[in-house]
Order: sequence, then C-alpha cells, then structure tokens
Amino acid sequence: MQQTVVINVVGLTTNLLENPDLFLHQWLKKNKYLSSIEPVLPALTCSAQATYLTGKWPSEHGIVGNGWYDRNDAEVKMWKQSNKLVQSEKIWDLAREIDPTFTCANLFWWYNMYSDADFTVTPRPQYWADGQKKPDSYSKPANLRDRLQDKLGVFPLFDFWGPKTTIRSSEWIAKAAKLVYEWHNPTLTLIYLPHLDYCCQKFEPNSPEIAVDLKSIDLVCKDLIEYFEDKGTQVIVLSEYGITKVTNPIHINRFLRTNGYLQIREEKELELLDTGECRAFALADHQIAHVYIKCKNDIQELKKLLEKIPGVAKVLDNAGKKAHHLDHERAGDLVLVADQDSWFTYYYWLDDRKAPDFARTVEIHKKIGYDPVELFLDPKKKFILPRIILKLIRKKLGFRTLMNVIPLDAKLVKGSHGCIPKNDADKPIFISKNNLPEKIESNFICQYILDIIFKK
Repeated sequence: MQQTVVINVVGLTTNLLENPDLFLHQWLKKNKYLSSIEPVLPALTCSAQATYLTGKWPSEHGIVGNGWYDRNDAEVKMWKQSNKLVQSEKIWDLAREIDPTFTCANLFWWYNMYSDADFTVTPRPQYWADGQKKPDSYSKPANLRDRLQDKLGVFPLFDFWGPKTTIRSSEWIAKAAKLVYEWHNPTLTLIYLPHLDYCCQKFEPNSPEIAVDLKSIDLVCKDLIEYFEDKGTQVIVLSEYGITKVTNPIHINRFLRTNGYLQIREEKELELLDTGECRAFALADHQIAHVYIKCKNDIQELKKLLEKIPGVAKVLDNAGKKAHHLDHERAGDLVLVADQDSWFTYYYWLDDRKAPDFARTVEIHKKIGYDPVELFLDPKKKFILPRIILKLIRKKLGFRTLMNVIPLDAKLVKGSHGCIPKNDADKPIFISKNNLPEKIESNFICQYILDIIFKK
C-alpha cells in the first residue's frame, strides 16, 4: 500500500493558484496534475465531504446539506457530528475490504465522531452549566486529545469559527496531523484546512485580505507537503468548492412569512419560528434552501411562487431532486438553488427588534440554517472590543451573559457557495501525481484515492 495524505484546502480554486509566488503554484508544476472537480449539488462542506469519502451521491449517503429538518422531532439539525448519519460505506471501510491492515486518520473532516476510522480528531466545545462555552476537541482513541493538547495546547476553537477566525486553527490541525502520523503511521491521513473559507466569504475576490490569507494557508501547506513527501508519502491536495462573489441576500423565510406560510411564536417579546406548525419554511444553507412543506397539496402552488423570487435560479421538485441526486427523505419537499450572485439568509423576523436572542450570537445549532454573518462583529456597536472583554469577565465570574456582538446585516457577506459555478476556474480542484481527466465528478474522488493507495 502507498501511504497517502489528502489535504483539503477549503475554497482553493485554479483562480487562487495563479500567483507564481505561491508554494502550491510551484509544487503543481513539479510533475503534478490538476483536475477540475464538478461539484456535487449542493456544493457544501458536509455534502461534498460525504460524497468524496463514499463515492456516492446525497441521494444514497443522505447528507443533503450541512443540516436538514427532522420531521419526526420537528427540529432543524445543523452541523451534527455522528458518522452514523452518513448512510454509505466510507473509504476506510472499502480500503479494509481490500487489505485489512489498512488504517486511517481523520483530522477534522466532518461527521468525524463515532466512525470506524482508526484515529480521529474533531472540534467539540465544552458547554458548562453556567452558560460558558469552552474550547475543546474530541478524539478517538480518547487519550489522543490529551496527547495532542500536551504538545499543542487546547484546540483554538474561536479561531476556527466566528468573528475571531485566524490561521491558528489550520496551523493547529496541521501540527496535529504530523503528530498523529508520527505516533500511529496511518495508511491514509485526511487533513481539513479551513482558513480560506473565512476570508472568501468576508471579502470580495482579488481583495488584499484574501491575498494575505492565501499566503498564510500556502505556508501551512508547504510545511505539510514537504514533511510528508520527505517520508515517501504521496500527497493529494483537493478542495470542496469555490467561493464566488455575491451581492444579493435572499430572505427566503421573510418571503414565506409575508405569504402566510410561517408560524411565529413570541417569547419575551422576541420571535421564534415554530417549525412544526409552519405550512412551509426554509432551511437556508449558503446558496441552497430546503423548503419543508406541511401539506403536500401546497407544493405545486408554492413552487410557482418561489420561482418568481429574484435570485432563485432553480426550484427542484421530486423530478428535479432526482436529476441532481438529491432525492432523499431528508431533503426539502422543494430545494431552491440561488444564482451565482445570490445566497439565502435564515432570517424570518420583519423587525430586528423582534429577532431572537441567539440571532446576534455565534450559535450554529439554534439558527434555521447557516449564518455567515457570524464571521463579523457588529459595526454599529461602539467600543465593541471593550464590550467583549467585559462580557468575558462577567462569564468568568459565573454570570450568564449574552455574547450578542454579531450584526444582522446580510449585506456584509461578500462570498458564498452551494450552486455550481459557471466558470471552471471557480470550481474545486484535485491535485496529485496521477494523470487524471481534466474534469472529474465528485463521486469518483473516493475511487481515485483508493487507486493511489493500492497503486492501480
């Protein structure tokens, strides 16, 4: 077997690789081949990774986005972590059928917990009873977390997501990957480097901020690639999606509300969406929105209504979902795909004074979908950093304090993903020593990696 490392550089595209000063640009020129990946729909973290690791479509593995609505629990479930949710065999299962001595280390790829991979590490905050959220991680075996923390310190969770994101989280993951390799020598190492994901959503393409962050992640990749190639390990660099410029946020739930489909419950003069009683509501996920409809007789009428919304490129019914490999029970009754310039917010209130308390916080589980505005601090609040420091002091003293520092301005977001980009240069990429076709489908990635491991 050929020891192999797969480095997932989120958001990396051929457009971003054009700078000849980048290590990745130079590395590509040294007997490497680049293929453009035709993204899975939706081109989102969880769907893309599940497709890469199983060789199956969302209609088979069941990961229809970064979350979905559980009709039995009447709850939106975003960013769950159990690998049991992926309903197909994974690459480590398939590899062991070929050679039982195969081992796999999964460093931060999603659905990481409770998998049959041999060594795993993933973010897992501690939620204390007094309201504090503390950085932490989860590992298999359990003592792997402790060994890593002894060497690297606690995983920098607040540098991984939120307005404080920095290169530190990707650097920690890269260092952890090298340690796991030294300690356990796995056949396949999967490494997730998220840093580009942040800046490409916060800033417009070709901005100086993106250039700085691209250089930072390039240095992390240089360190990893040189380390692993020096040990005779074959390195693959790939990405899940490209992030393109957006200017048009679509407030899909506000649209449904004004047309009489939402059910709102008021608590402490703030509004909560009562999903179980809604005639229809949307789970917003970047440029995809799953619309769950209570009465099936409303589907066709609602489809015609949604098709009229500016920025909505496609409304997939049962036939459309089947054509795009999204015909799974977790998917919405209708699935909306935005055009490349647009994206969907989860906002459902019509007056910001009625927004729920969690709307202005980093809260990835309570919101009715994904909220990229969590990457920003509220520009309308004066002395924002002293406010945060005061809140942190109060939390440490044991007082419950709402970290309500996130704005409610969707116009701040400059980049998104989820639909299929028009330009191949904005699509995800696959770089390896193997001369693969110029364009490859997402569901072939699993087999390509297996072929490299087993030298076919």
